[in-house]
Amino acid sequence: MIAHDDVDRIMAVMLAAFDPFYGEAWTRAQVENALLLGSCRYLLVDQDGRVPGEGRSAAGFALLRAVLDEEELLLFAIRPEFRRRGLGKQLLDFVLASAKAAGTRRMLLEMRRGNDAGRLYEAAGFLPIGVRPNYYRHADGKRADAITFAREID
Repeated sequence: MIAHDDVDRIMAVMLAAFDPFYGEAWTRAQVENALLLGSCRYLLVDQDGRVPGEGRSAAGFALLRAVLDEEELLLFAIRPEFRRRGLGKQLLDFVLASAKAAGTRRMLLEMRRGNDAGRLYEAAGFLPIGVRPNYYRHADGKRADAITFAREID
């Protein structure tokens, strides 16, 4: 079951974290529909790196989809005011640990070329495995490649 206030928290983080210029944010309906599939899950963290209690806002979230023994990191965001404090690394470590506990063998993600989060993913052992040319469309009409990354879960 999807907690309505958790979707509110995801949307609040996404609106704060994703620059509209790049067109990467999902709509509320897209998030809700993904979570209704049953193969998707989410993780929330507060500014202290804990699961936010009732009434507390989220500082970051991850949205994932599982298929067989792989999991795809669909969305990952930390509110700008909480970046550069290790919270992204902490959330990503939690994502990877929970994936391992669930029997996931490989984690995939896709991101816009030039996204600063690439450093975080590479530091966590993700390696580029493919490119989707001109996948993203920016607000000015220019296009950017999507880079696919993978990491084995050991």
